[in-house]
Amino acid sequence: MNRITPEIWTRLEQGRPAGDNLTARQVIPNINNRLQCALDSEGMRHLLIALYSDDETLYDTQSRGLNVTTRDLVIHSEPPEQYIDIQCLDPIGHTFFDLIGDELADELSKPRSKAAEAVKRVLGRWRRFWGQLHRPLLTKEEMVGLFGELWFLLVWLLPSVGIAESIQRWCGPLGSRHDFEWMWKSLEVKTTTSTHGCIHWISSLDQLSPPEIGELLFFSLHLREEAGAVNTLPLLIKTIFTQLNSNFEASDRFETILANIGYSPAHDAEYSKIHFHIIDQSLFAVREDFPRLVPQQFSTGIPKGIERVKYEINISTFDHLRIARQPSEAQSYLI
Repeated sequence: MNRITPEIWTRLEQGRPAGDNLTARQVIPNINNRLQCALDSEGMRHLLIALYSDDETLYDTQSRGLNVTTRDLVIHSEPPEQYIDIQCLDPIGHTFFDLIGDELADELSKPRSKAAEAVKRVLGRWRRFWGQLHRPLLTKEEMVGLFGELWFLLVWLLPSVGIAESIQRWCGPLGSRHDFEWMWKSLEVKTTTSTHGCIHWISSLDQLSPPEIGELLFFSLHLREEAGAVNTLPLLIKTIFTQLNSNFEASDRFETILANIGYSPAHDAEYSKIHFHIIDQSLFAVREDFPRLVPQQFSTGIPKGIERVKYEINISTFDHLRIARQPSEAQSYLI
């Protein structure tokens, strides 16, 4: 639940200050009184974090759309206190700014939390997403595809190899031919919401070609949109971030991939409206009789003038190629 809402800024706007003053309001006074929303005389939005005596100061002008400084502020004629002041420089980023404030509230509520470290951690996570401000929502097809890859990563791959290795293997969005690649193995993920069987779109002739060395696996996820289901794209991403914890390298790679795909947390409210029920999930071995088209099947080469081949497959009758219906059965294939 968002703590920083448009109403907070509306109330501050009603008492906009003059000169160099700020009008401020605590975000969650009953939990943590260190974080405040503030408005200056020009209507620019700020997040203020009170520093304790052992806190470090912080200055940052490298974060796009933001300016971070440390300043002395006097409140109600009390002695001046130091605050980290995060200023939003671009009104287009107001939605992001509120979400940054929500994450800072969570970070500052943790025991022994250091303000400067919390700000650096949160801004580091959001810096690359700031570039997605003007990106539209993912299409339904893109949402479903991303959900499938994340579901495989979290539910199937992570129990076998751990979170850091799982993120390292996810390389399709970074330009690799298959969604997941590692030594001697590649894996393609396909997700469908079809109501006429387990039907998947294959987008190119190379997609189901095996790696140069090793074997190709195929993960099929069959979903149904259902208002009462618990699975959503933002919840799945949040769960993975929780698993990443303090692994900076893996977190950085994960965020880079999400940004490359075009995912923006600013749209999470919309993404959260779509709930998915898992109908079926299975791991297949892609062998000679797997339903596919590959370049090698064209003995004289792909016909001249054919620029792209996209086709559908139905794997409902290929149980003999199914090697796992649940993650616990797949470990020997995924390590």
